[in-house]
Amino acid sequence: MPRNMSFSMTTPQFIDGSKDVTRRFGWWNLKEGDILNAVEKSMGLKKGEKIKSLGLIRVVSATKEPLSNLLHDGYGDNEVRREGYPFDCKTGKEFAEILAQKSGKTIHDECMRIEFERV
Repeated sequence: MPRNMSFSMTTPQFIDGSKDVTRRFGWWNLKEGDILNAVEKSMGLKKGEKIKSLGLIRVVSATKEPLSNLLHDGYGDNEVRREGYPFDCKTGKEFAEILAQKSGKTIHDECMRIEFERV
């Protein structure tokens, strides 16, 4: 059974196919070709709630990179679109700052950039 990866903050973007990249603090051993079960939510389920699968995904690439890479105009701005992040951020800089704040990290911390495709 594949590991679950939650898309609780970007479920609509995952479903409509506009999201094909995600960043995670952790998942350090993930590698190209790994198959994961994309789920709506996997933690904080209320009594009686079950995990809702969104489908299987295959990791296209998994690389460590600092959030500060998102500060590069062309790269960061394109990544915001690929991430499908629901907050009103339009630039890589805004996205990096929001992600760092929500994760208790700094923009200099490394995360895993995970590109994926649906199976």
